[in-house]
Amino acid sequence: MASADPRVAALAAAGAIRLALFLPQYAEDAAGIRGIGTGFIAIEIVGALAERLGIVVRVVKYPSPKDAVAGLQDGACDVAFLGIEPSRVAVVDFSPALFQFDYSLLVPPGSPIGSLEDTDQAGRRIGLVDGHASALALRRIVKQAELIGVELPESAFDLLRDRKVDALAFPRDQLIAFAARLPGARVLAKGYGVNRVGMAVAKGSAGLLSYLSDFAAEAKTTGLVQRAIARGRLDGFDVATA
Repeated sequence: MASADPRVAALAAAGAIRLALFLPQYAEDAAGIRGIGTGFIAIEIVGALAERLGIVVRVVKYPSPKDAVAGLQDGACDVAFLGIEPSRVAVVDFSPALFQFDYSLLVPPGSPIGSLEDTDQAGRRIGLVDGHASALALRRIVKQAELIGVELPESAFDLLRDRKVDALAFPRDQLIAFAARLPGARVLAKGYGVNRVGMAVAKGSAGLLSYLSDFAAEAKTTGLVQRAIARGRLDGFDVATA
C-alpha cells in the first residue's frame, strides 16, 4: 500500500518514483538498464524507498548531468543523484549527502605527470566532462592548464587515448575502468576533491525534500548505503561523513 505521509502523496498517487540516471551512471543492453557507480547505489536506494511506499521505480535516462537537472526543473523526473555543488544548489535542492568518492586524473602511458600541480602548467591540457561535478570542482582549482570539455565520458576518454589532452579528470572509479582499456595509463594516487552525493529534487518540492532527507539519514544509520556500496563492489566509495 502507498504511504499515507502527505509529503509523498504525489508519488503515491502516481504509483511510481521517476529516477533520473545520466551517463556514466548506467549502461543498457538486451537485459535492460544496470546502474554503474553512483547509478548502482541510486537504483538500490530508490528501490528500497519505492518498496516502502508501495510504488515502482521508473528510470528516466539522460545523456549528461545538466540534462538530468533540466529534467528535474521541467518535472520530467522526481529525483536524481548528484554531487552537491554550489552551482547546482542554486537550481535544485539536495538531501544531505549519502555517500562520497574522490576525483583524480588519468594520464597516458609514459607520462611524466605525477600530480595535479604537474598538470596545471602552461601548455598542458586537461580533458573533462562538462557539467560533471568533477569538472565543476576542477575549474575552481586549475589556473594555467587549458581545460577541454566534452559532453560524454567516452568522448573524454577518446581525447586522452588520442593524445589530444595530457590528462583526464573524472571520478576515480571511472578512471580505473578507463585505465584498464589503455595499457600503461595511470590514475594518480592523490585526488583533487571529494564528490559528496545527495538526492536532488526540483526547487519548491519542500515536502518531497523533507521526506528524502529523513530517508537519507536513515539509509546511512541502518547500513543501507554501506550495503549498496558493498554489493556494487565500489572501491573508493564511502558512506558520507555527515
